[in-house]
Formats: sequence, structure tokens, C-alpha cells
Amino acid sequence: MGNHYDLVIRNGILVCSDGIKKADVAVAEGKIVAIAEEISGTAKETIDASEKYVFPGVTDGHVHFNEPGRTEWETLASGSRAIAAGGGVAFFDMPLNSSPCTLDAKSFQEKLTIAQKESLVDFGLWGGLTATNLDKLEELAECGVVGFKAFSCHSGIDEFPRMDDYTALKGMEKLAKLGLPLMVHCENAEITQKLTDLALANGQTGVWDYFAARPPIVEIENIARMISFAEETGCKLIIAHISTAKGIELITQARSRGVDVCGETIGHYLIFTDEDVARLGTVAKCSPPIRDAQNLTKMWAKFLNGEIAFISSDHSPCDPKLKDGEFLKVWGGISACQSTLPALLTHAYHDRKVPLALIARLTAENVNETFGIEGKGKIAVGYDGDFALVNLNKEFVLKAEDLYYKHKVSPYVGCTFRGVVTQTILRGTTIFKDGKIVSKPIGKHLRPKI
Repeated sequence: MGNHYDLVIRNGILVCSDGIKKADVAVAEGKIVAIAEEISGTAKETIDASEKYVFPGVTDGHVHFNEPGRTEWETLASGSRAIAAGGGVAFFDMPLNSSPCTLDAKSFQEKLTIAQKESLVDFGLWGGLTATNLDKLEELAECGVVGFKAFSCHSGIDEFPRMDDYTALKGMEKLAKLGLPLMVHCENAEITQKLTDLALANGQTGVWDYFAARPPIVEIENIARMISFAEETGCKLIIAHISTAKGIELITQARSRGVDVCGETIGHYLIFTDEDVARLGTVAKCSPPIRDAQNLTKMWAKFLNGEIAFISSDHSPCDPKLKDGEFLKVWGGISACQSTLPALLTHAYHDRKVPLALIARLTAENVNETFGIEGKGKIAVGYDGDFALVNLNKEFVLKAEDLYYKHKVSPYVGCTFRGVVTQTILRGTTIFKDGKIVSKPIGKHLRPKI
């Protein structure tokens, strides 16, 4: 008797870590069990992926879905559906801007309960490190957080205070023992606050005033300082959403001398420039700010050199009313989690001939390896049957009505992309197909192996 599988994807072009290959792939009980030029046997479901590229499903390591507490901004249900529509199978949700923030076991369990009920895709949860919860890190680690997030500057949410230098030192000492990473939003608090206060006092509240209040040095200086703490304590450090090529250089130099540090960047730092932000308006405000065209060119060089660990979306929505007003004063955050893979296929593969295997590593494999999530992020036997089927050459213009976000706004609306996600499969189950969500929530909690 021949083999029987739950799912066989036939005739697709598989995007694997070592390159692309035309092959069939079979899934049983949620796991990839066979990859071959032609798989014999039967299956409950067979997908003909002729002329489609089969990517490992995207894992977005950095999103703010804001639940519980700020469901008028986004929810775990709407956010996870947007992830799936962009070819995603998992996300790691930040400890803010939910309310309460995820700063202890009680708040973790509150968010976990909602995610287990509402999330379409698999999920991990971040814990927070602030000046107020140094005594809660162990209990959060026990809960299964993927890591800890901290802000060197004001977070934008008063209930999530920034990490001062004492907290950084003592927190990193604890996390080194716990074996969990710390991700830091690196902007110098004193400089950004002083420059912002001066701008407000002088009535300088436009887009270029905002850029001037958060110049590249505030990120560069803070990255260097956080690396010093990590080098001293042995804590695994991740620099969040790097916006400057110089910041990436500091990480590369530190890694060469043995510091356990890496960095993520975000799609909009590779696609937009400050001139684009000035044109688009507050919908494109984020922190750190999007930089100039010269920096963007250097960021792509770092991308191609393999100096970036993984790409996330930093999906950080809000009630659109919070984007109304003078640029310096409005909420800083971009809605983006549905567009990461199409944007990279367009700007990395089609425009710059970046190998598809590198795009797959940066959006799936590397993020799971960085956080110790086993069996996810690769098209390989023994891994979860997670796939994004892509029509690589089809163009589309992103429309607001295409978005699954609670609020259908994004600086990517109106952009032309080349590379359409036609189907997303989570552990062998199709969750998104031909523009529609086709599954109930089946997301599972992902815990790191420590």
C-alpha cells in the first residue's frame, strides 16, 4: 500500500534555505514528511502549485496588536488575519500597546487567553522590561515569553516606562541567566526629549522638524551603549527596527569580537525615504524616523551583505484620529504587517535581484532560529507544514479595501507590488486563499526552547 498524506503540494517551485527547486512536498499531522521531485501516494488534499513559488510561511517577529485594552486600534483577530493575507503563519506580539502591558504573569495570561481564542495564526508573546518590573522577569520567562522588549526613550505609552541605564544593566544580568534575549528600541532619551521640547517651544511641528528632533545620532549612540551593556553582561541583545546603516555597522563590529547581538530592520526603512514621508504625511510617521535616500542605499548594501538578522513589520496601528494634527505631535506608528513579503519580492527580488532564498531566510527561518522556536521557518522534513504560495510575476496595486487591519490605512496603500500571495497554509491547513480568509482561528502558542 502506498503512502497517504494529509496534504501534497505538487509541481511548485520550493524556496528553500539553500536555493530553489522544483519539487513536491507532503504534509502529515501538520509536519512536512517528504520532499521529492515526484511524491507517490494519496492525500486528503492535493494542491497543484504549477508556476507558483512556494515560500516558507512568514513569521513576523515584531507587531503591536494592542489587545487587551486598545481594541479600538487593532485586535488579535484582525491583526492575525492581515498576517495570513500577507503569507504569514506566525507573529510575536509586543508587550505594548496593549493595556495592561505584558509586564507580569497575570497580564501575560490575560493576553494568552485572548490569543488562543482569536488568533488565526501561530503566535509568540513578548514580555516587557521596564524600570518597574525587574522583579517579574523570572515569572514572565516561566510563562514562555519569546524575549523581552525595552525602550531607551519614552515608549509613547506612560504605563510602559523607559529602561534607564540601571535597569538595562540589572535586567541584562538577569536575562543572561534566563537565556532569553532583550530587544531594545534604541534612541537616546535625553537628546530626543530636549530637541522635541525645543521644537515645540518654537512652534516647529512639521515633518522636517520631527526629523530634526530625532537625528541619526540618537539611534547610533544608543546602539553603541546597549552593545556595551550586552558585552559586559553576556545578554543576547537584539536591536529593534534599525533605521541607520551606521547602526548596523556597530552590530557587525560587535559580532566580530564575539558579542551576542543582532539587528532587525523593517520594510519601510528599505523602501521609503524622508521625502516620501513628507509626501505621504502622518500615515508614514514612525520612530525612529525613515531616513534619507543616501542611507537607504547603504541599508540595501547591508541587506545584501547578510548583516541584518531578520525583517519584521513593526505593525503599530492606532485609532486614525491620533494621526490627525501637526506631524511632530501625532502618534508615530505604521500599519504594515500585510505587506512585508510582497514589498520584499518587489523591491529586493525584482528590483535588486536579491536571491529568493535570502528573502525566505530573512522573513521566516532566521527569526525562528533567533528566538529558539523549533520546527518552524523552513521547508524541510520535520518542520511545520507552513507555506505561502506566490504568483511571483503578477502585479497589483494595494487598495485600502484589500487590508485586513481594523483601520484600513497604511503608507503602502497605492503602492504597486509584483508578487501576489495566492494561498497561505498553516501546519497543512489553508487559512487564506484567493483574497479570502478560509479558516477559523487555529493559532497555537509558540514557546522558545531555552
